[in-house]
Amino acid sequence: MDNPIGNRPLMLRYVLLAIGWLSVALGVIGIFLPVLPTTPFLLLAAACFARSSPRFYQWLVEHPRLGPWIRDYLDGNGIPLKGKVYAIGLMWASILFSCYLVPQPWAQGFMLTSAVLVTTYILKQKTLRKS
Repeated sequence: MDNPIGNRPLMLRYVLLAIGWLSVALGVIGIFLPVLPTTPFLLLAAACFARSSPRFYQWLVEHPRLGPWIRDYLDGNGIPLKGKVYAIGLMWASILFSCYLVPQPWAQGFMLTSAVLVTTYILKQKTLRKS
């Protein structure tokens, strides 16, 4: 079977790597900065690395500090309540601000519909309970 990563265009791999590393950086900052969510950024990084670099994906998932955030979600243990609250709160704040800045009703409808769907998805995910 062919390696699916090897079949991706080189430029796409570089873009995914860049988004992945930016997401790792934002996720790490989110550990220390209470207004920035950690889990969504680390999950995005893992998704980007899974499609661009098996080595970086493995590094991230097995990392002693960052890995548990990702493994809990991937293993079906859920998303921490704090992560859900931050993700939903920041998403709605940015969507509402964007709706204020963009006066076109079709764009506002698209943004609000997206926010409702993402909120529904996050709320349906299992909530990780601290042991």
